[in-house]
Amino acid sequence: MRFVWLALAVWGTVHPMSYFLAYMRQTGSGLTGLSQAWYVNASTTGLTWDLIIAAISLTVWVVYEAWQSKDGLRLLAIPATFCIGVSCGLPLYLFLRGRKA
Repeated sequence: MRFVWLALAVWGTVHPMSYFLAYMRQTGSGLTGLSQAWYVNASTTGLTWDLIIAAISLTVWVVYEAWQSKDGLRLLAIPATFCIGVSCGLPLYLFLRGRKA
């Protein structure tokens, strides 16, 4: 299963990022324009908050388990979650969690 998680982490990086980069190229607005688009209507705002809450929940879980297991490498899932997305951070965490310490 570890390599399924790794494959999902890669997919969760590349696929969403291709849309983000295309949008930023198309509009020329950069990260500011991208983040403003997340709040353009109630639907996107709801989805944005859904992902923010999921990211915070994942972060709490990662910190708790990393502290319990004394495995700091698992903390790499946190920047992956907030810099790329939950679609990368969660499967990356599951990949790291499944390795032999």
